[in-house]
Amino acid sequence: MPRTPSAAAALIGSRIAEERKSKGLTQDQLAVLSGIDSSNIRSYESGRSMLSILTLIRISEALHATPGSFIDEVSSADFATPLTDARRRAS
Repeated sequence: MPRTPSAAAALIGSRIAEERKSKGLTQDQLAVLSGIDSSNIRSYESGRSMLSILTLIRISEALHATPGSFIDEVSSADFATPLTDARRRAS
């Protein structure tokens, strides 16, 4: 998994955070409802990590939302990561 967040991860994460807040839930409450560790919820919402489809479905179910509402208008180009990452070494 890339260490540099993609635009897609940031967009999906911000949509999850927005929906969670609109329901009046904390990250810890969403973690309990979805069965996902709260540290992972924080990583997804901040865009530091890209969630799997299964995780997206679990979060969607916990928020009573559709998975599509979080990925609407996300394109494959949004998954590109910047070419320069100081932590990666050239081959």
